[in-house]
Amino acid sequence: MPDRVEAEAVNKWLFNKDTVDKVLAHLMTRGMTVAGGDRLGKTILFAKNQAHADFIAERFNANYPHYKGEFARVIHNKVTYAQSLIDSFSQKEKGPHIALSVDMLDTGIDIPEVVNLVFFKLVRSKTKFWQMLGRGTRLCPDLFGPGQHKQFFYLFDYCQNLEYFSQNPETTDGAGGQSLGKRLFTSRLELIGELDKRTDAAARSDRVAEPAATYGDPKTEAEVRRATGELLHAEVAAMNLDNFVVRPKRRAVEKYGEAEAWAVLSPEALTELAHEVAGLPAELDAEAEEAKRFDLLILNLQLAKVRSEPGFERLRDLVKLIEKRQRKPIYTDFEDEMGTEAGVTLPGFGEGADFAKFRAKAQAYLRAHQDHIAIQKLRMNKALTAADLAELERMLAESGAGGPDDIARAKSESQGLGLFVRSLVGMEREAAKEALAGFLSGRTFSANQIEFVNLVVNHLTEHGAMEAARLYESPFTDLTPRGPDALFTSKQLDELLAVLASVRATAVAA
Repeated sequence: MPDRVEAEAVNKWLFNKDTVDKVLAHLMTRGMTVAGGDRLGKTILFAKNQAHADFIAERFNANYPHYKGEFARVIHNKVTYAQSLIDSFSQKEKGPHIALSVDMLDTGIDIPEVVNLVFFKLVRSKTKFWQMLGRGTRLCPDLFGPGQHKQFFYLFDYCQNLEYFSQNPETTDGAGGQSLGKRLFTSRLELIGELDKRTDAAARSDRVAEPAATYGDPKTEAEVRRATGELLHAEVAAMNLDNFVVRPKRRAVEKYGEAEAWAVLSPEALTELAHEVAGLPAELDAEAEEAKRFDLLILNLQLAKVRSEPGFERLRDLVKLIEKRQRKPIYTDFEDEMGTEAGVTLPGFGEGADFAKFRAKAQAYLRAHQDHIAIQKLRMNKALTAADLAELERMLAESGAGGPDDIARAKSESQGLGLFVRSLVGMEREAAKEALAGFLSGRTFSANQIEFVNLVVNHLTEHGAMEAARLYESPFTDLTPRGPDALFTSKQLDELLAVLASVRATAVAA
């Protein structure tokens, strides 16, 4: 047992029963309810880590055993059937009603029924914070009964995130950073480059595509170079050329997918590999993160030694600091004290709520005027003119749904007023089918392919346009987890993307 516990340890490896019990009691008594006030509404609780979420679930079930472990469920990427849990959570009457989220529901999940958000972890990224808040901003008609729509949501914060962001601090989300896999790839390229510098050109040119086998671990620099090249070649050779991400780099991937290309790597080739190929997905068996981090540490040691850098000794000395065993969680039960409730005003959040009201009012007005020629064009996927856009803007201005600032924001966020209006009124289903008729014509598709196209039709009917990235999200990935790449050829997918682009173009006046 440590003599002292820092604040950052709480909910990381130190878990206190009374703290969690008080938070759950506060949520269950103060949270927004549905079903005539008899049941807590759909709630997302953002937990710090998997152990924290599991402990919260354990304490909930201990305090509310009559829910039989189904009311609050942990959802993270290591939970079996996590997507099935999300699907159940998204159904109004079906449990779970509290989703204990570890990153999976922070962004990208659109469930209008969510009325309570619980911040039980520290957030310091402004972008991440606003994305998490966005989980509660979706409108939901008739949620509390006929004509009783969702107009706001509750946010419970137990980690002072609201106080932090209410000060409008100068925050930074930092650079996206390279993935661990990409850093490994580029570090191995660096090692090859350094080893090649130590070998004369004649020796390098003598390398063959299939060198003599090396038994056991590499013992010479030539064997290390050969093994590293073979490892990277295997990774490139396992890249699927039909993958949506890989396809734009197809030329480079095909080039370095050949074993002969690795015998001699010029500085230009190393640069091309680092910029064009490193980081692309390969269809290899997944490796544990800890193993990859160990590989990266060893690569840095190798590079430091090859370059005769003093950093080698410093890196080597870090080994003694590696924990001999993983720290076990500590569970305590001392009495905690919850402060009084306090409201916090977030800069700009009222503006977001006002814009949501503008969208709702504009949608009601436009749907009541669907016989207007400009709206008919949008719903029938006919190209708009500049005069049509001007007429749509006039209609919105005179409708009283919002002011000039709202209309300007709608234009900006939707990349044009036509796309904004179509997102509210959707498309006629027959028009969506007609847009995809050419793609389907003259081909014999499988049942899954046809179902995928039907999902596209459904999306266009409801939303009026579609970004290509949506093809790699639910519900499309529910049908094919790897996205459309697993169902269609490269040529077919290009044609499908061209259809989506043409549909989008009709809502943008020339």
